[in-house]
Amino acid sequence: MASLDDKKFLQRLGERVRKRREERGLTQQQLGDQCDLHRTFIGSVERGERNVSVLNLRRLAVVLRTTPAELFG
Repeated sequence: MASLDDKKFLQRLGERVRKRREERGLTQQQLGDQCDLHRTFIGSVERGERNVSVLNLRRLAVVLRTTPAELFG
């Protein structure tokens, strides 16, 4: 089970993903399509419900035109 700190970390990461997505004018569906990830996966990442793999984080960063480090904050 994730600790409270882990949950907060994932929520902040999700907030940064959502912010970048909105800045790019993308829906969750569009981001998912471009990353080859399902829109429900994108939603769960943005809500901080998923522990995202490094490779999926890299996919998100490429489409969002940022770096994984930027998404980590």
